[in-house]
Amino acid sequence: MRKLEAFRTPSNARATYELALTALLFASSWIATYWGWSSGRWWLYALALAPTAGFLVRLFLLQHDCGHGSFFASRKANDAVGRSLGVLTLTPYAHWRRAHAIHHATQGHLGKRGTGDVDTITVAEYRARGPWARLRYRLYRHPLVMFGIGPVFVFLVQNRIPAGFMRDGAGPWISTMGTNVVAGVLIALAMSTLGVGAFLAVQLPVLVLAATIGVWLFFVQHQFEHTYWEDAPRWNARDAALAGSSHYDLPRVLRWLTANIGMHHLHHLSSRVPFYRFRDAADALPELADVNRIGVLEGFRCVRLALWDEERRRLVSFRDIREPRMGAASVESNRRSS
Repeated sequence: MRKLEAFRTPSNARATYELALTALLFASSWIATYWGWSSGRWWLYALALAPTAGFLVRLFLLQHDCGHGSFFASRKANDAVGRSLGVLTLTPYAHWRRAHAIHHATQGHLGKRGTGDVDTITVAEYRARGPWARLRYRLYRHPLVMFGIGPVFVFLVQNRIPAGFMRDGAGPWISTMGTNVVAGVLIALAMSTLGVGAFLAVQLPVLVLAATIGVWLFFVQHQFEHTYWEDAPRWNARDAALAGSSHYDLPRVLRWLTANIGMHHLHHLSSRVPFYRFRDAADALPELADVNRIGVLEGFRCVRLALWDEERRRLVSFRDIREPRMGAASVESNRRSS
């Protein structure tokens, strides 16, 4: 939208401040977590884990803005910071940036699913699958897999190889393997200095919790009941951006911690708007405040949604697609008995 263009200019000073503050908070919280573990102050260790993971999520979201070229005014600065943060988040910057760009370009397009998104199939596709294929999809969409095993797999396994881009030349390989090597060296140094057990006791739960939070945010941003899925030629990029992305209305402290990514409908309308200008952009477009607004508690109701119903134009649960059949069977039974 044209109104958003006024907010697309990054501020190097603001970006530097946000980066320095977040890095300082992450480092301080990480040290507090380590000190709690090494000194036997379990209360401190337990209290510091969640904030440390939260600051790591925020660092990832700064990397996210770098990938869109919206954090700093300079592309070189964006790329340098993005690659550096990719080592901390275990997310190869150039590889992720390409996959994420595809996500933005194909969001809500039924004919172009599979890159940078949560796998989603239609009711018709599900019914056409065999028992084993249905079981695999149901397992994939189960909360324990989606928010438990899934995040660990993505960040510790999938991000270690250029999945989906094996034929795209050396770029994805250089990005991924470069991140792996630098991260491996830093991890080895940290283990030799702090001890293997102590380092893993801090970094592993922080990484797993941060990965789970990240996957949760991405899920709620697109997997809500009245989201947008369409096929060619009816698919429209603007409609997909606005109707297919939620406004995850979080409390103020969580909005800061998640770098305003909850205003995802605005982000998809104009990905070049820096996160630190989202509040100003939202104030300039009050008519979009209630578009796809989802509260914290309401977000948990999205977990049961798993299939796109092309007839009802909404995401439904596995139970929802059984109810019509059960209703039809009940009607037929009543008809026979009468």
